[in-house]
Amino acid sequence: MLRLQRLGKAKQPTYRLIVSEKARDTQAGSLEILGHYSPVNKEKKLELKVERVKYWLSVGAQPSSTVHNLLLKNGIISDEKKKRSVFLSKKRKTKIEEAKKKKEAPAA
Repeated sequence: MLRLQRLGKAKQPTYRLIVSEKARDTQAGSLEILGHYSPVNKEKKLELKVERVKYWLSVGAQPSSTVHNLLLKNGIISDEKKKRSVFLSKKRKTKIEEAKKKKEAPAA
Protein backbone atom coordinates (compact mmCIF):
# COMPACT_ATOMS: atom_id res chain seq x y z
CA MET A 1 0.00 0.00 0.00
CA LEU A 2 1.20 3.52 -0.78
CA ARG A 3 0.86 5.63 2.37
CA LEU A 4 2.12 8.74 4.12
CA GLN A 5 4.50 8.50 7.07
CA ARG A 6 4.45 11.56 9.34
CA LEU A 7 7.72 13.25 10.20
CA GLY A 8 8.67 16.69 11.47
CA LYS A 9 8.15 18.77 14.57
CA ALA A 10 4.90 19.46 16.36
CA LYS A 11 2.56 21.58 14.20
CA GLN A 12 5.08 21.43 11.33
CA PRO A 13 4.44 18.06 9.71
CA THR A 14 6.25 16.70 6.72
CA TYR A 15 5.43 13.34 5.22
CA ARG A 16 7.23 10.55 3.41
CA LEU A 17 5.43 8.63 0.71
CA ILE A 18 6.23 5.00 1.48
CA VAL A 19 5.32 1.52 0.34
CA SER A 20 4.39 -0.78 3.22
CA GLU A 21 2.11 -3.66 3.99
CA LYS A 22 -1.41 -2.55 4.84
CA ALA A 23 -1.46 -4.31 8.21
CA ARG A 24 1.82 -2.73 9.39
CA ASP A 25 2.19 0.55 11.21
CA THR A 26 3.67 3.34 9.09
CA GLN A 27 6.47 3.81 11.64
CA ALA A 28 7.38 0.10 11.62
CA GLY A 29 9.54 0.28 8.52
CA SER A 30 8.76 0.35 4.85
CA LEU A 31 9.63 -1.50 1.69
CA GLU A 32 10.66 1.67 -0.16
CA ILE A 33 10.58 5.46 0.25
CA LEU A 34 9.04 7.04 -2.85
CA GLY A 35 9.13 10.75 -2.03
CA HIS A 36 8.35 13.61 0.36
CA TYR A 37 5.36 15.91 0.91
CA SER A 38 5.40 19.24 2.78
CA PRO A 39 1.86 20.60 3.26
CA VAL A 40 2.84 23.44 5.64
CA ASN A 41 4.60 25.64 3.08
CA LYS A 42 2.58 28.16 1.08
CA GLU A 43 3.42 26.14 -2.00
CA LYS A 44 2.68 22.59 -0.94
CA LYS A 45 5.78 20.76 -2.09
CA LEU A 46 5.54 17.19 -3.38
CA GLU A 47 8.70 15.42 -4.52
CA LEU A 48 8.21 11.94 -5.97
CA LYS A 49 10.08 9.21 -7.78
CA VAL A 50 7.39 9.03 -10.46
CA GLU A 51 8.77 5.93 -12.20
CA ARG A 52 8.84 3.97 -8.93
CA VAL A 53 5.30 5.13 -8.00
CA LYS A 54 4.00 3.94 -11.38
CA TYR A 55 5.88 0.64 -10.92
CA TRP A 56 4.28 -0.04 -7.52
CA LEU A 57 0.84 0.87 -8.86
CA SER A 58 1.35 -1.50 -11.80
CA VAL A 59 2.37 -4.31 -9.45
CA GLY A 60 -0.90 -3.88 -7.55
CA ALA A 61 -0.12 -1.57 -4.63
CA GLN A 62 -3.20 0.41 -3.59
CA PRO A 63 -2.75 4.08 -2.60
CA SER A 64 -4.47 5.39 0.52
CA SER A 65 -7.23 7.89 -0.21
CA THR A 66 -5.00 10.87 0.64
CA VAL A 67 -2.15 9.57 -1.53
CA HIS A 68 -4.65 8.84 -4.33
CA ASN A 69 -5.84 12.46 -4.22
CA LEU A 70 -2.25 13.79 -4.25
CA LEU A 71 -1.31 11.60 -7.22
CA LEU A 72 -4.48 12.66 -9.04
CA LYS A 73 -3.79 16.34 -8.38
CA ASN A 74 -0.24 16.04 -9.77
CA GLY A 75 -1.32 14.11 -12.86
CA ILE A 76 0.51 10.87 -12.04
CA ILE A 77 -2.69 8.84 -12.19
CA SER A 78 -5.73 9.66 -14.28
CA ASP A 79 -8.70 8.40 -12.31
CA GLU A 80 -12.14 9.91 -12.75
CA LYS A 81 -12.51 11.62 -9.34
CA LYS A 82 -11.06 12.13 -5.88
CA LYS A 83 -11.64 9.71 -3.03
CA ARG A 84 -13.10 10.83 0.27
CA SER A 85 -10.34 10.86 2.84
CA VAL A 86 -12.44 11.93 5.84
CA PHE A 87 -15.51 9.98 6.84
CA LEU A 88 -18.13 11.16 9.33
CA SER A 89 -19.90 8.70 11.57
CA LYS A 90 -23.70 8.68 11.77
CA LYS A 91 -23.50 10.10 15.29
CA ARG A 92 -21.33 13.02 14.13
CA LYS A 93 -23.58 13.70 11.10
CA THR A 94 -26.67 13.94 13.33
CA LYS A 95 -24.87 16.36 15.68
CA ILE A 96 -23.93 18.60 12.76
CA GLU A 97 -27.49 18.55 11.42
CA GLU A 98 -28.89 19.42 14.86
CA ALA A 99 -26.45 22.33 15.18
CA LYS A 100 -27.53 23.66 11.76
CA LYS A 101 -31.21 23.43 12.78
CA LYS A 102 -30.52 25.34 16.00
CA LYS A 103 -28.79 28.12 14.08
CA GLU A 104 -31.67 28.37 11.57
CA ALA A 105 -34.48 28.28 14.18
CA PRO A 106 -33.76 31.63 15.98
CA ALA A 107 -33.17 33.42 12.67
CA ALA A 108 -36.61 32.40 11.31
